[in-house]
Amino acid sequence: MLFLLLIVPLTTSLLFWTVRESVRTINIINATGSAILFAVSLLNLKVVLEQGKITSDFFGGIFYIDSLNGLILFATTLVSLLISIYSIGYMNEEYKRSLVNIARLRLYYCLLHLFIFTMILTTITQNIGVMWISIEATTLASAFLVGFYNNRKSIEAAWKYIIICSVGIAFALLGVILLYYSSVISLGQTVQGLNWQFLNDNAGSLHSSILKIAFLFILIGFGTKVGLAPMHTWLPDAHSQAPSPVSALLSGVLLNTAMYGIIRIMTIVNKNMGNSQFTGSLMIILGLVSIGAAAVFILVQQDFKRTLAYSSIEHMGIIALGIGISSALSIFAALFHIINHSLTKSMLFAASGNVYLKYDTKKISKIQGILKVMPVTGTVFLLGIFAITGMPPFSIFTSELGITISAFKEGKYLAVGFLLAFLVLIFAGFSSQMLRMFFGKPHKDHGIGEMNRITPVVLLILLAIITVTGIYLPSFLEKLIKSAGDIILLVH
Repeated sequence: MLFLLLIVPLTTSLLFWTVRESVRTINIINATGSAILFAVSLLNLKVVLEQGKITSDFFGGIFYIDSLNGLILFATTLVSLLISIYSIGYMNEEYKRSLVNIARLRLYYCLLHLFIFTMILTTITQNIGVMWISIEATTLASAFLVGFYNNRKSIEAAWKYIIICSVGIAFALLGVILLYYSSVISLGQTVQGLNWQFLNDNAGSLHSSILKIAFLFILIGFGTKVGLAPMHTWLPDAHSQAPSPVSALLSGVLLNTAMYGIIRIMTIVNKNMGNSQFTGSLMIILGLVSIGAAAVFILVQQDFKRTLAYSSIEHMGIIALGIGISSALSIFAALFHIINHSLTKSMLFAASGNVYLKYDTKKISKIQGILKVMPVTGTVFLLGIFAITGMPPFSIFTSELGITISAFKEGKYLAVGFLLAFLVLIFAGFSSQMLRMFFGKPHKDHGIGEMNRITPVVLLILLAIITVTGIYLPSFLEKLIKSAGDIILLVH
């Protein structure tokens, strides 16, 4: 079952090249592949919840699932399923308008599922070297999607994405090399030398000074891919220029996989040092800097997709803050926030895609009357803005509240003060900039009604999930998050 997580998206990606002129067949392959992948992930997660972990004896045991990467896997496959279905309605509309032809449509879906494959490989490997390779592979696969439209802005964004993330990943490579060096000088050469289980089990024997330096390089390197400030500069351009379904995956899934890499290394360093003070302080500082940078830029944005992109930087900062506080409550809330942000931001980028296709602009000042023109999309988009800014009863409110309370309990009063101030600024930015789009009299050229039946259904499903989980957390998800938190907190 574990290998099916890799085989399914890779096979799906290749199948598109067997199709000639049938859009319907392309859509069927896309939806079927995503549904099978999600089903396989649930079967694997069932085993993890029952047995604690899944390991493989093949390839030196580099494939491994426990509750921590199982949580990331769940978010990845769920969002991938919903966004793949959303892509059918979105890309069909572009095909009808002759914005893409059948060859470009085939290429889009091939790259989309290849991108999903690289993210899953990142998630389920326990070898940190392979993780580094797969994170770089996510850049290469998604860069073609960022530049999919082949216009000046999208190509510029794709190159900026490749260059900045490649520089970041080079820093991460130095960190991985130092991590392996620490393992070799302490434990000798072994094929297990970069496997997370091996390093975690022998963390006390690793060279602490080298481990600290390795973590710094990995934090900068993978933090660039996460979009943590000040390494975030690629993110607004890439997320705003990519097709909206791709923006949803970049923001809702890709950032999580890089954050997961940081968390894995952090647990080894914490176990080696016997506490989380060193890693926690760095995570808190980077988290607050990211939230503050996002707040400033959100206040002045005139492009709604760039506003959503800066919001992703904010929420990655909130997750980093929660992980850095390192209490049981903050870790639980931060992991829950990963799920909440994935679903909420995917919903918002999907809604923004509908708006863009309807109005043919991303400029906030040129859009008004969304609620009248597109009642379902407009309602979901409006509620999504309140959700992403942390308003109840949506799930992000619950996780943000948990992080705030934990910071108070741990005496991080200065961090709480900055966090609350930044959140107020972000809410003000969203309110002053984006709410104007929903009201007023729409232009007569814009027809009333949704463009298709598929995209509104996906939006409503996502809205329902983030509303329900804001009030009630399913027992399986609660157990998964708690078990993942125990791994980070080194609870045995």
